[in-house]
Amino acid sequence: MKKKWLWLIIFSILLVLLLVGAYQLMNARTFQLFGGLTDRVETEQKVVALTFDDGPTENVEELLPLLEKYEAKATFFLIGKDIEEHPEEAEQIVKAGHQVGNHTYSHERMIFKSPSAIAEEIEKTDELIRQAGYDKEIDFRPPNGKKLIGLPYYLNKHQRETIMWNLEPDSYHNTASGKVSYVKEQVTPGSIILMHPMYDRTGETLKAVEGILKTLSDEGYTFVTVNELQKQ
Repeated sequence: MKKKWLWLIIFSILLVLLLVGAYQLMNARTFQLFGGLTDRVETEQKVVALTFDDGPTENVEELLPLLEKYEAKATFFLIGKDIEEHPEEAEQIVKAGHQVGNHTYSHERMIFKSPSAIAEEIEKTDELIRQAGYDKEIDFRPPNGKKLIGLPYYLNKHQRETIMWNLEPDSYHNTASGKVSYVKEQVTPGSIILMHPMYDRTGETLKAVEGILKTLSDEGYTFVTVNELQKQ
């Protein structure tokens, strides 16, 4: 009886450790089991990559002039179904010379998905990005940054890298001033900044984008795409 309880305790401990490990792996911004991952770049040059997840939406019409004002290039990780709803905005992003990445078709978390489901989410969105006129390498960012085994395996098999981030002002602050202050305090050369301005209805995130552009430009930073940052 004691031996039975001992094995039960050992099994329970191992199960907890497995679940904790899987959770940490799923949320890790700097590590995955297969393939390449970039969350920032080591460089002495004062360059950063500003990245926008989701969309496109009508907010693109406000966002693009801000980037042009500060001579900034950004990377847009777009959702396939949003491209279908706003094809003109996707084309505007491409024409403005920004990098376009894949953020899946439905924005569902790519964990516990079959290989065929993962492939469909990514490849369907790739095709929509091509239809928008983008002819360069298409990087990938997982929805909510979640990944376990199947997604990294697929990306590695197709020689594609996972693009993460090391700064996420939207997750810690609601006001534009808070977001700007956070980035100013935390930024280092080679940082990848994640923001979500596409569904902004309050204007705070769009204000924060301009605040970050102005603040970092005043400090001598240049805004480049993720692909350009990786060449540093």
